[in-house]
Amino acid sequence: MTDSGGSRQGDGIASDVAHNARVWNYWLGGKDHYLVDEQVGDHVTSLYPAIGEVARADRAFLGRAVTHLTADLGIRQFLDIGTGLPTVENTHEVAQRIAPDARVVYVDNDPLVLLHARALLTSTPEGATSYVDADARDPDRILAGAAGTLDLDRPVAVMMLGILNFVLDTDEARSLVRRLLAAVPPGSHLVLTHPTLELGGEGNADAMRFWNENATPPLTARSRAEVESFLEGLELLEPGLVSCAHWRPDPDPDPGGGPQPPQVAQFGAVARKP
Repeated sequence: MTDSGGSRQGDGIASDVAHNARVWNYWLGGKDHYLVDEQVGDHVTSLYPAIGEVARADRAFLGRAVTHLTADLGIRQFLDIGTGLPTVENTHEVAQRIAPDARVVYVDNDPLVLLHARALLTSTPEGATSYVDADARDPDRILAGAAGTLDLDRPVAVMMLGILNFVLDTDEARSLVRRLLAAVPPGSHLVLTHPTLELGGEGNADAMRFWNENATPPLTARSRAEVESFLEGLELLEPGLVSCAHWRPDPDPDPGGGPQPPQVAQFGAVARKP
């Protein structure tokens, strides 16, 4: 799909400016990106070599969180905001492998994500998947669209992986979380990841500055205290707010055990609405 010319296509997809969904896809080893995404992605990696590990750890966290919610807590509804481009082990694939009747709504407003989501995000006959074309900053549109597939009177897992970092104002980001959680009943969960300059991520500052000057949308890192503010009023599941790589890591296959996976500068948490 690489386009070396740089243009805006008739479907509204800009190939001349790097975009987060496509660069993330590049870091995950996908093929849905343009030359400009590769160039920006490579330069970010030169400034912050751990970024590929962050992307992979975030995706693995999604799998573990959805597995726990589905298999252990009986959650059957997922609202995945800021979906990004489909890769392997998407939310519906993980959930419906455990519970074929699981229902998943994906939310994004990138034209390329929309194009691929409609083609690739299929469902089991017993369950359902759908896609809402909406900005993460528009919770009312998100909820109205989700209500066509999800029963908002039953518990929902609200998935916000790597999305609040694109809402630059922390008060606005906190308000979005509260509006979404207010619309779902007790027993619902918030699943969250967020980049930070803590957890060994200090070297990411230059990479983020480069990103904000050369790609879209702009993003921000946040401190532990700021991310904790998104979780106020909720019951944190163990092990709390940690590097997403350290949130319930898969057991080591070696009977003797092994060290924890390497820490990445991306907070991860799952919290329950009481």
